[in-house]
Amino acid sequence: MAYDKTQLAPEALKQFLTEHPEWKHEGGMLRRTYEAPSFLAGIEFVSRVAKAAEAADHHPDIDIRWRKVTLALVTHDAGGLTWRDTKLAAESDTLFTQVVKQG
Repeated sequence: MAYDKTQLAPEALKQFLTEHPEWKHEGGMLRRTYEAPSFLAGIEFVSRVAKAAEAADHHPDIDIRWRKVTLALVTHDAGGLTWRDTKLAAESDTLFTQVVKQG
C-alpha cells in the first residue's frame, strides 16, 4: 500500500507526547512498556495490537517479557515518525485498557 510518508512535525510529536505521557520518543521511535495483570493478559494485548497493526499495514516491534510488553513504532519507509505511528500508539492504549478491564 502506498501511504503518505510525510514525517511528523516536531509540534505534532510534542502534542502527542503531552497527551500520551506514557509514550517516550527514544532512538527515533515511539516506545512504551505496558504491564499487564497476568502473562495471558499481556499475550491477549499483543494479539489485539497485532490485529490492529495488520489491518493498518503498520507493524510495531514487540518485546514480551512475562507481564511486560514493549511496543516500538517508527515508519521505516518514511525514515522516521509519521501519523501512522501516533495513530497505532493511541489505538494500542485503548486496546490495553480494554484487555485490563476484561481481566
